[in-house]
Formats: sequence, structure tokens, C-alpha cells
Amino acid sequence: MTKLRALLLLPLLLPLGAAAGGHDLGRHPSQDPDMIETENMVEGTLLALGQLDKRLTVPVVVGKKGPYNFIIDTGAERTVVSRELAGSLRLNAGNPVLLTSMTGVSTVNTVIVPDLSIESIGQLHTVIAPALGARDLGAVGLLGIDTLSKHQVSIDFTTGHMTVRPSSKRDRNRPYKRDEIVVTAKSLFGQLIVTDAYYGNSRIQVVLDTGSQVTMGNSPLRKLISRNRMKEAVPISLTSVTGEKAQADYTVVPDIRVGRLAFGIMPVAFADVAPFERFGLTKRPALLLGMDALRSFAKVDIDFPNRQVRFTMPKDVRHERTTGSLIPGVEGASPGRGY
Repeated sequence: MTKLRALLLLPLLLPLGAAAGGHDLGRHPSQDPDMIETENMVEGTLLALGQLDKRLTVPVVVGKKGPYNFIIDTGAERTVVSRELAGSLRLNAGNPVLLTSMTGVSTVNTVIVPDLSIESIGQLHTVIAPALGARDLGAVGLLGIDTLSKHQVSIDFTTGHMTVRPSSKRDRNRPYKRDEIVVTAKSLFGQLIVTDAYYGNSRIQVVLDTGSQVTMGNSPLRKLISRNRMKEAVPISLTSVTGEKAQADYTVVPDIRVGRLAFGIMPVAFADVAPFERFGLTKRPALLLGMDALRSFAKVDIDFPNRQVRFTMPKDVRHERTTGSLIPGVEGASPGRGY
């Protein structure tokens, strides 16, 4: 089975206890023999991650150290750091929290991250961050809604860059560019949910999730899909940020529209994962729109304060531009088009 990264959702729940700290990479290894092992562990982990995961990241500074490359996760309520980074920076312990991941709810330790800032913005703030394994995160850390809620995230797939910048008030009467499609969303737990979305003639709910490599669908949406298409689904194994596994059925779904944006076909993994329950989306057809679908476009801008998502179409939408399926034998998604 193919191993895929999973969506992360981090609700704010009751604190339960205390966590552990670590060593500081800022000290010279000769001053502390334990530091040699710590540095090698972190550097080895980062090297392995570079080979395993190609997701777009942004530079983040903690105090005066870094920058470190963090994944932007619009499906996560809170910022997360890896245990390896927390140990190397000797971050103080916070209280354990309950974490809702793709595979369910579990108790995880947290650390206090002081003076965290996105390099492109420079605004400092302290976060209480769950600490998880870097291999399961796919990076040394990720930025959640607690850090992103006042900003705009831009993902440029043409250049391979992701940026975060302050949001400004939008002029609703400003004409859109010819290659832009703008979708308005509602906010739930800080995440943006698009309600003007359809599978065929049936309305569906769409949650934007840049932290997930694969788009997920729930059981109510699955019931709308033809039996023949579901018979062609490929079983896959999803690995959550806690290292636990969940099973899903992976296939392509035609005729999905998000606002004025129409997809030809879209790869979707079907499983009733915990985030659907968190969002109250267990009875209505819903999608967690991952990076595989977003890669159909030249650029995607997610503006949290204005609750807008701007999709920039490829220069030649007639050109075969696919996201590429992550699963052998499953066809990749076709490019989106406006109408």
C-alpha cells in the first residue's frame, strides 16, 4: 500500500499535564557531549525529510534562531513543532492537549514556543504547540490557523514558492482578472469552508487544507458516487501526524465544482476520518481539499480575514496540466476551468 501524509486538525481542548524539554543547538558541541548526538539526530532527520517530502514551506524564526522551514496547514487550528526542533531549542514544557488527527483523538505533549515569527511578516508571538515526530509531520514544524488567521497565504505552483503576508481590506467591487476565479467562504474554527460547491447537482461542503497531500471525501459523498467508479477504487494506507494509520479507498471523481470553478476529474480518498466529525460534516457530502487538487492551478491565494480564495488559472487551460495521482493505476486530476 502507498503511504500518504494526513491532514492535521488541532482543536483547543483542556490541558492535562506537562511535557519534556531538550538540548540547544546554539551551543558548541564541544561544550556538551550530548549535543553531538542531538545535532546529528536533527540534521539526519532533516536530510531524510528532504528526500521524503516535497511540500512547499515558509521560513520561520523562533527567537533569534532559524529560519526553519515550516509547512503551512490551513486545516490545522494550531501551530505544531517537531520534537526534534523542540529539543534542539530547549523549549519549555507546556500542558498536554487532546489532538484530533486523521486517525482519531489522542493526548500529546506540548512545548512553549516564544517569539515565533514568519520571516516575511516579522510579527512575534508565543504559541503553545503540540510536539510531534518530524517524520510523521513531514517537516520540522507546521503553521496552523492560530498563526495564519490575520494573514493571506499565497501558493505559487509555477515558481514553487509559498508566502505569507498581511491581509488588507478587499474592494468587493474591484473587477477580477481574466485568469482569476474568486470563491467566498465561511469561517468555522478559523478554517475556510466553501458552501457554494457541488458534485453534479448535489451541494457539497469543501474545507481548504494545504497540510494534506491528498483530498479526502466522507461517506455521504461516497454514496453519491456510482458503484462502478467505487469498484475501481484503490485501497491505500494513510499515516497521520501521530504515526497511526487509517485505511481509505482512492479513486477519481468527475464533475466537482467549487464556486465558478469546475474540475474535470479529481482524485479523492474516501474515509470517515475524525476531522469530518470535528467540522460537523458527517451527514452532508463533504471534501477536505488537499494539495493534489490545488496543484491544478498556477497560483492559489487564501485570504483568511476576507474569507476569500483566489484561483489563478494556468496560462493555457487547454494544456494537459494534471495534479498527478499519488497512487499507481489511478489517473491524475484534470485541470480546473472557469465558467
